[in-house]
Amino acid sequence: MTKRKNKAPSSPLVELVQSRRLLWQFSVRNLELRHKGTVLGLFWSLLGPLLMLSLYVLVFGIIFGGKLNESAETETKIEYALGIFLGLAIHHFVAEVLTISPTAIITNPNFVKKVVFPTSVLPVTTVSGALVHFLISLLLIFVGMLIFGLEIQWSLMVWLPVILIPLVIAAVGISLGLAAVTIFWRDILQIAPFLSLALLFASAVFYPVAQIPEQAWVFLKFNPLIHWIEESRKVVFWGEAPNTNHLVYLYVIAGLSLLFGTLIFGRLRKTFADVL
Repeated sequence: MTKRKNKAPSSPLVELVQSRRLLWQFSVRNLELRHKGTVLGLFWSLLGPLLMLSLYVLVFGIIFGGKLNESAETETKIEYALGIFLGLAIHHFVAEVLTISPTAIITNPNFVKKVVFPTSVLPVTTVSGALVHFLISLLLIFVGMLIFGLEIQWSLMVWLPVILIPLVIAAVGISLGLAAVTIFWRDILQIAPFLSLALLFASAVFYPVAQIPEQAWVFLKFNPLIHWIEESRKVVFWGEAPNTNHLVYLYVIAGLSLLFGTLIFGRLRKTFADVL
């Protein structure tokens, strides 16, 4: 009798859909392992962002002054602090994907060498874990706005998922691509933290976009993270609809990230077990 061979789906996206239950299980497992051994356990997923929010309200809302919306006549210190926290939450989501997903495959050789195991689950679990912390941070921002009496224009909140969905799509593509390439080029493990830090200062997290010099804006305008942060602030704090051109650009970036990420992962995963 001929031994039956298990053939993986040609597309990692098909594999993810077929393995959605396993993806959920690994996502929960990832969160549990992150806080394993702590007294509060999973409660740190809420307490960590809450402590960070409190710190930024104290430092930027009370001690330091600043302004993110140059077109607004008045912007309270609390709004400024929450605006910075929103920018940091978006950046932290991307940074977590950039720095952790490269290790997703190389730290799990036992799973990778199993023929029937859907390897695409491993890097995407990184995205799901980062997404949980991001959503908690987002929830705390709205709670903070209610506590400090900031107006929430609920009619504009429908735009927020429209802005953030391509961010998650792009993160999936990036996680797949980085996890696959890192197996062959381990230098990414050293480059990713620097890239994350560079994005922090190049994405208008602590300063308004209007303050970016024209010479720098020629290049920085292609940084999609700037637009994800700026368009989110418009909707949440400034009562403005997002820029349509920027939204189109973000969806194009998300589509390209997912396309190239899945292509790279699909092309290279046949050799994962041999290299590891």
